[in-house]
Amino acid sequence: IVSTTPENKKAILEEFTGVNCTFCPQGHAIANAIKENNPDNFFVINIHQGGFSTPGPGQPDFRTPFGNGIVNQSYSGAGFGYPSGTVNRQNFPGREMTNSGTTAMSRNNWTISANDALAQSSYVNLGVEASIDVSTNELTVHVEAYYTGDSPESINKLNVALLQNKTTGPQVGGGVGDNYVHMHRLVHLLTGQWGVDVTTTTQGSFIDQIFTYTIPADYNGISADLYDAEMEVVVFMTETQQNIISGNGAYATYTRLANSNDAIIKSVEEFDDQCAGALSPNFELQNVGSDNLTSVDIEYSINGNTPQVYTWTGNLSSLFTEEIELPEILYEAEATNQLVISLPNDDDNTNNEGSTSFSLADVFLTNQLNLTIQLDEYPAETTWNITNSAGAAIISGGPYSQENGMVQQTLDLPENDCYSFTIRDAFGDGICCGFGNGSFTLETRSGELVIGGGDFGSQAVKVFSNYNTLSATSFDTFNFSMYPNPTNGIINLSANENFDYQVFNLQGKKVQQGQSNSLTKQVNLLSSASGIYFIKVNINGVSKTQKIILK
Repeated sequence: IVSTTPENKKAILEEFTGVNCTFCPQGHAIANAIKENNPDNFFVINIHQGGFSTPGPGQPDFRTPFGNGIVNQSYSGAGFGYPSGTVNRQNFPGREMTNSGTTAMSRNNWTISANDALAQSSYVNLGVEASIDVSTNELTVHVEAYYTGDSPESINKLNVALLQNKTTGPQVGGGVGDNYVHMHRLVHLLTGQWGVDVTTTTQGSFIDQIFTYTIPADYNGISADLYDAEMEVVVFMTETQQNIISGNGAYATYTRLANSNDAIIKSVEEFDDQCAGALSPNFELQNVGSDNLTSVDIEYSINGNTPQVYTWTGNLSSLFTEEIELPEILYEAEATNQLVISLPNDDDNTNNEGSTSFSLADVFLTNQLNLTIQLDEYPAETTWNITNSAGAAIISGGPYSQENGMVQQTLDLPENDCYSFTIRDAFGDGICCGFGNGSFTLETRSGELVIGGGDFGSQAVKVFSNYNTLSATSFDTFNFSMYPNPTNGIINLSANENFDYQVFNLQGKKVQQGQSNSLTKQVNLLSSASGIYFIKVNINGVSKTQKIILK
């Protein structure tokens, strides 16, 4: 499986990262771009190490016993920052992050260094293939090496790294909270910290080795279930433990699966509230059969209407997945809507259907909104925008500079449309409760709350429209009233239908909820601190949120 023709080096980027590193997603993006430009010659090993990888409460522990050794040999002195990494554990003069002669580089030097490495000739080629027996979790890695020239070292080191892909979890700076997808994550070195000795290193030498390893159920409590975890192998040869000569990589294939022909709907993407009666659904198709999947007829419908059919074609290997965006489907909107996706009959029909529900977006009949932001101690982390139905940002703001400052802005919507408001915190901890007591509200001119809060992690999103998208009963039909407001603590609610309600403080925390057993309800806030609150009332699937001033 290895070429015997002289080749240039393949490049291995060992990327030092951590879930609490704000700029590490930028490093991931740079590495991914290099990989896309050199898919067969560039390989990434993400090593979670150091203070940024230390898990906080509820965070996963992506660290391994090997990270400290790899990182410590790559740099010396002060000034080491994240994200950083080494390309082939090679020194590129003038690009060192710390002292001269070290190999750790900041992310802005990875691309040029990878290109330099790929242009260098190599005296050894490597080939690799891997398979996993799903009945025993045993990984078998077959590695071949062929020396097209002499090594300057009588002993080289062969390394085999096992990586796990598609692990969903938190990532500060990722912009998606706990839904960041971690790729190329080092979980084990089959050959130990620095590899196994290769003692025939002259031209014409041929190395053929097989390594076996039983993949555990989890690493540090993080699932390694083979039906969810995509496993990748990267191999490389070093002169010493410091200089990588070349390498290669492969995704594992899977054996001893229960069925030959078995496609499943692994997941269906959830939707934000929707304005219009048209939707382009996304779902994840997985092949859990032993035969490659090349064609699937997919049926999908909304609210039980006539299904639409889409034929997917491709080549999906065992246990691999593919994200599929289905063509747009029209539907008659209801207050709550259900999307159902189904696959044709195969060896197991119990996993051939998936669904998700979504609601109609709230309607605010206005073209002018008032935005108020009480900033925290890190205002430069706060940004926001409003996008229209085409996804274009029509209004935006931030980052800001005044610590604990106040932002008040009137926003004019250009037309009747479906809009999405998003507020982001770059560090991922919202704007309240830790470093200042920040909060935000987006309201109509009449004081009706569109969205508000403060404890929102990486971002908060609200989809809304300023035109009626549903020919349902309007809220005013229910003769709803609320009084007095402002109030000293007692609020009276009344309507001509039963209703339920929720009360939130300015940071978005729910402080009370209940429902009416008659057409009237008295809400008691006497034990709450004075300030601004919001009450959301729902009547027969139609909801409305209003501001309360508690004196």
